[in-house]
Amino acid sequence: MKSMTGYGSARLESRLYSGSIAMKSWNNRFLELNLQLPALLAPVEQRVRAFLESRIARGKVELTVRARGGDLPTEVTVDTAAAKAVAEALRELSRAAGIDEPVRLSHLLGIEGILGFERDANADELWAALEPALDECVRAFDGQREREGAATAADLEEKLRAIEEALLVVEAMAPGLETTIRSDLRKRFTEAMGDLVDEGRIVAEMAAYLAKHTINEEIVRLRAHVSSFRAAMAEPVCGKKLDFICQELNREANTIGSKSVQVELSSIVIRMKDAIENIREQVRNVE
Repeated sequence: MKSMTGYGSARLESRLYSGSIAMKSWNNRFLELNLQLPALLAPVEQRVRAFLESRIARGKVELTVRARGGDLPTEVTVDTAAAKAVAEALRELSRAAGIDEPVRLSHLLGIEGILGFERDANADELWAALEPALDECVRAFDGQREREGAATAADLEEKLRAIEEALLVVEAMAPGLETTIRSDLRKRFTEAMGDLVDEGRIVAEMAAYLAKHTINEEIVRLRAHVSSFRAAMAEPVCGKKLDFICQELNREANTIGSKSVQVELSSIVIRMKDAIENIREQVRNVE
């Protein structure tokens, strides 16, 4: 089990370039990648994206790569026409403002686009230099997510035991619930009909009422859902599945509560639903 929140970083050192990689993530229903790469690494952006998609299933992930070019062939281009046009515009501005100052090279260097830099790098070489550091970063990222996931799993197991303990109490109270229903129905018939009570009618009404209000099926399904939840926790990616099982747990607990005719049973159900709600809050952070 992994948390959807995490952080990882790694140093980037190679012949081609050097720098650093960092990634962090937040909860999200699906995988959402936000890549911040220098222009130098634009040729390998799709490879980076595919690499992360193969390692991460869910979450909003932000990856930042800072890199400086090392031993890469660099071509510098000069936009001569733009430089001449800018220089003439600056001279005209000086004359208009009445400022007697010559146009210097430093003035032109501050204008974007006059000088251009192109680094000639093969995409395969760029990727070969980046992949080991990216793998190290993802491993650190996963390590933190796994540690948080282990803590979450321990807390979830504690809540599951609370549900099971409550379920044992509910199961022990179930026969008494049926006895109470039978007794109440017989009392109502006697009060309404006196000596004219038809035993066959009472038995038929009891059977119909018990079919609607006994909780044996809900107990069995709740126990099965708890087992399914534990099995799903062992899967590498389980957040969505656990959330679905939580909905089923909550549905069965609500049904038991709606059928309850005993105050003691209602309080047990409330305790069970509180544990289920805590589980749902935790599951929202599971990948």
